[in-house]
Amino acid sequence: MSTEKYTMKLVEASINDIDKVGGKNASLGEMLQHLSAQGIRIPDGFIITASAYYRFIDHNQLDKQIRAIVNAADIDDLKQLSACGAEVRTLIQNGTFPAEMQQQIEQSYKALCAQYAQDNVDVAVRSSATAEDLPDASFAGQQDTYLNVSGEAELLTSIKNCFASLFTDRAISYRQNFGYDHFLIGLSVCVQKMVRSDMGVSGVAFSLDTESGFKDVVIINASYGLGEMVVQGAVSPDEFIVFKPMLNKGFESIIEKKLGKKHQKMVYGSAGEERVEIVKTLTHEQNRFCLNNKQIIQLSQWIVAIEDYYSKLKNKWCPMDVEWALDGRSNELFIVQARPETIHSRKVVGSITEFKIHDAQRHNHLLLKGIAVGDKIASGKVHLLNGLDKEGIHHIDFKKGDIMVTDMTDPDWEPVMKKAAAIITNKGGRTCHAAIVARELGVPAIVGCDNATEILKTGQLITASCAEGETGLIYAGEILYEKHEHNLSDLPEVDTNVMMNIASPDMAFQYAHYPNKGVGLAREEFIINNYIKIHPMALLKHEELRDAELTQLINQTIKGYASGADFFVEKLSYGIAKIAAASHPHKVIVRFSDFKTNEYYNMPGGKHFEPTEENPMIGWRGASRYYSKNYQEAFGLECIAIKKVRETMGLKNVVVMIPFCRTVTELLKVYDVMAQYGLKRGEDGLEVYLMAEIPSNVILAERFGQYIDGFSIGSNDLTQLVLGLDRDSSLVADLYSERNEAVKTMISSLIQTAKKLRIKVGICGQGPSDFPDFAQFLVEEGIDSLSVTPDSFMKTVKAIKQIEDEIREGARLTA
Repeated sequence: MSTEKYTMKLVEASINDIDKVGGKNASLGEMLQHLSAQGIRIPDGFIITASAYYRFIDHNQLDKQIRAIVNAADIDDLKQLSACGAEVRTLIQNGTFPAEMQQQIEQSYKALCAQYAQDNVDVAVRSSATAEDLPDASFAGQQDTYLNVSGEAELLTSIKNCFASLFTDRAISYRQNFGYDHFLIGLSVCVQKMVRSDMGVSGVAFSLDTESGFKDVVIINASYGLGEMVVQGAVSPDEFIVFKPMLNKGFESIIEKKLGKKHQKMVYGSAGEERVEIVKTLTHEQNRFCLNNKQIIQLSQWIVAIEDYYSKLKNKWCPMDVEWALDGRSNELFIVQARPETIHSRKVVGSITEFKIHDAQRHNHLLLKGIAVGDKIASGKVHLLNGLDKEGIHHIDFKKGDIMVTDMTDPDWEPVMKKAAAIITNKGGRTCHAAIVARELGVPAIVGCDNATEILKTGQLITASCAEGETGLIYAGEILYEKHEHNLSDLPEVDTNVMMNIASPDMAFQYAHYPNKGVGLAREEFIINNYIKIHPMALLKHEELRDAELTQLINQTIKGYASGADFFVEKLSYGIAKIAAASHPHKVIVRFSDFKTNEYYNMPGGKHFEPTEENPMIGWRGASRYYSKNYQEAFGLECIAIKKVRETMGLKNVVVMIPFCRTVTELLKVYDVMAQYGLKRGEDGLEVYLMAEIPSNVILAERFGQYIDGFSIGSNDLTQLVLGLDRDSSLVADLYSERNEAVKTMISSLIQTAKKLRIKVGICGQGPSDFPDFAQFLVEEGIDSLSVTPDSFMKTVKAIKQIEDEIREGARLTA
């Protein structure tokens, strides 16, 4: 009888044992040994080693049989692949354990039961392949996990099923495509004490942004019940984003919370032999976040600690992909799996790829929206895969370049998914199976669309765009776009600070790796219009309006919030925080809202609060609103949101800017209102900039300059008001030019005054990007910064470099 040891305690494994216990088990053992002391809880268990798997194969004389079956199949033929996989798995499942191996497994299970003082411990039986962390192929998630396994008989069956899952259709296809010998990859099994998350919450977390690769955040997806529902994409989970640099500095560093559609959950089976079952969640559960702020912070601290540990261990940045669970009985968090993230960690950011859509009318063709995965665009014909089981997927005629549309994907569908130009699902979040596979394949995916399978039809030509922010957009027809590659090594160093105008918080992380000096303009009105979508005063006063339709809309919109004010402050603060986090520690200049009356009127509830003006462009806008009794309370919410971002979240790089401020008296009135809501210039380092866009701002620059920390030139409105024309009128459009001598004279005067006062002066607008001579004028005048849109960033930097070189050469020749 062999004396080989086929089982070992989970805590005995380490990261050096991947060839013995597989990547997942090695990671769990490593954390148990080294991170438990930091308070990170990991359920205990034991391991069936990879040598047990090989012994099992040898004992049942399966090697030659399996090789013959696999070699005889054409894996590109999905029907043959399906038949091949089923035959191999049946062979393994019908095998028997060597007596000494079975005895060791049973003894290890009894010891685990004794440890927890139970006759039969409920366990999770997890596969852990020895090839999971190979650098050129991701095998993670290729093998199976079995939950709520109880008793020796169930355990032995689940272990055989794990062995068999080394030969799922997708795993056979992966190995054949990458040229790996099927028997050079072994399978270990972890038998781990179940966390009662069926009574609690579970999910996944990443120590980076999964779409952009932005390093400074933790992304958490969470839903009720066992974690398989999140991983499979069967639910759209809650999502939380935490800013890592402020995590352990006494700040509440949660910078985003999105409520998911947690309509169902997986729990322990209640009848027969079903180990798990899916049940509906209660309405009040669906309408609230499933983790509180304390739990979010604790989990994030653990994720960062795990990332730090592995980064030191590997002597390089090692972002982590973690599965976690919250026990519903003890209310304790646990880490149940952790492995290195395999997509962004392998990328070398040496270039920037931009996808730019040319069709300005594309939104007229918008069919539906979802959660964008990746940043690409693809067009193709819809292939609806609704209601297919695991076997049915292998009998369809799915053509390369088709767009897969389905309720949710299944791991067994991966051989078909490889052919897809894009993937669209009704269900799922950014960490579901469809999203993970799409990233690995490098194809765009739009998940969580709710009703894609109802709206889209097989054969329909569509375009799936993930290049317009976190929201994925699906258009009818083929939308034309361009792809541009920018090599960062070609970008020159310049003396002038080049900042960026960031409109959408959803895009902020994607631009974080641009070599910019911060954000010169973040407009609150974009956040209000796209994320709040209701007039601020209506949120505050809707109960007094007796407008039943509006009240119903607002109650639906602010679901889960104590009041409309809380909703406004949280949404606005999260939007600002994401932009500020992406540019931290560089300055982010946030302009208070600058809606005109006609723009506000068109928002839900706006008609109750907005007057009709003949020329809103020069009417009740900007600063004049903030101290008005008809709007002051709404402006107070903006101040509270800024205060929350700076003081609660710790993002003190936020600078505020006041737009359209006509007089110094008006500026001081705004300061008085800001102070009422806790914002004071200079307090806690708060800087206030003035949007210089009215001639009076330039004429009285020395007086304004006594009360501010900087000017930002708004060239659009300044040009309009200096030349006395309506910039929205096509009749005088040919006269509109910021390069007009009168406008340039005003700008020159302002720059010189700012230098005299020793305060900063910059400009935000397209002018410097579109007209190199205008950029040259600004640089020659000595402007401190230019802030441009991301699509103009590269060409603006190159233009500035040329201008600076010419100025230096001119100075040299003069000298």
